Amino acid sequence: MKVVHEISERKVDFILNLLKKYSFVKVKEIKKPKEELVRDIQTAVEEMKLIKVGKLKARPVSELLDEI
Repeated sequence: MKVVHEISERKVDFILNLLKKYSFVKVKEIKKPKEELVRDIQTAVEEMKLIKVGKLKARPVSELLDEI
C-alpha cells in the first residue's frame, strides 16, 4: 500500500526519523524539479495578472478547497 502525506516543513525531519525506525516502512521523498516549480509559479503570476485586468475569471475559494 502506498500513502502520500504532505508534512509541514518544520516537522519533516521529525516525521522522517520516526518513520525510518520501522523496518516495514519505506520512506521516499518526492520533490518537484526546480524548473517545474519555477514554471508553475510563473504560470500562477500570469493568471493572477489576467484575473486583475478581467481577462480571466477567478474561481470561488470553496471550489479550490474542494480540490484539496
